[in-house]
Amino acid sequence: MWHCGSDLGMQWCFYYGAAGMLWTGKTPEAKAVEENMATYFNTLQGLLLLSHGSMVGAGPPLASAIHSSIKQVVECSFKLMMETVSSSGSRNKDLKPLVPQLAGAVWEACTALKKTPASDITAIGRAMTQVAVSVKDVLREMEELKPVSSNQTEEASDDDASHAETRLGDNDSLSDDLGNDLSPEEMKVAQSATGVVSETVVVIKELIRTITGLLKQEKPEDSGNFVDTLDKLLKLCQEIGVQIDELGACLYPPQEFPAMKAALGKISSAIDKVQTEIESLTSSSEAVFQACNDLKRSLKQMEATLGCCSTSDIEFIMQNVALSC
Repeated sequence: MWHCGSDLGMQWCFYYGAAGMLWTGKTPEAKAVEENMATYFNTLQGLLLLSHGSMVGAGPPLASAIHSSIKQVVECSFKLMMETVSSSGSRNKDLKPLVPQLAGAVWEACTALKKTPASDITAIGRAMTQVAVSVKDVLREMEELKPVSSNQTEEASDDDASHAETRLGDNDSLSDDLGNDLSPEEMKVAQSATGVVSETVVVIKELIRTITGLLKQEKPEDSGNFVDTLDKLLKLCQEIGVQIDELGACLYPPQEFPAMKAALGKISSAIDKVQTEIESLTSSSEAVFQACNDLKRSLKQMEATLGCCSTSDIEFIMQNVALSC
């Protein structure tokens, strides 16, 4: 069972605490370092064997979580042991304080190991929560976007031909000048995108709520279909999260309409698949379906907004090109 692995990880913390204590005073004797390293390698071997055994029969989410936690512990501990060997034969006093610091890093990795999920559903729920946090960060950044000030608008209208030339040939300069400030047309797109991201957060929250309700249904004798479905939902959420990041990046001037349309299409496709997977669950949630439908409506509204803004933007540029000729 994986809880045994996490307990062994905490036991390992004490070994590394001892390793760090060796270096809080004067340089330790070679014999003490040798004994500490022997204990380290024996414990490491036991932890690795136990982690591999725990991954037998585990689904991809749980196996990935265990592997990630173990990898962090091993990497930190190897750095500690390498520094221990280097410092034991060195007279450089600057190297010695690094050993307690590296021992502290191993302690943190072992503490994180203790928090590794014990089941596939828990692992999926945590991974999905991470996606939700990432999407919320994008939403927060979108809400910080603001319309361009009236002074900037008046200055831009004083020289339409120059403005058009800048839009056509110097996009980087325009982005540097405006920063987070958007034109009225760009602000409409940003507001529409904010609606999409807000609805996406609701969808992920409802999925997490559904998965939480299914925690009691996970049994050792269950077939793998149940966990496979949840794993597919996680991957779809992660794909949606990637597209939300892309959408947020495209909102800064000059806005990239083709990339935004592509992201919207991928999100819509992923949502269709989410609904299909939800239908396969024995206790599918109506709240999830409602959230998905609300997101689809927001996607269509943003597509319409992009269409209107794209048309008006082209007309504006062509008019100013004609004036400059």
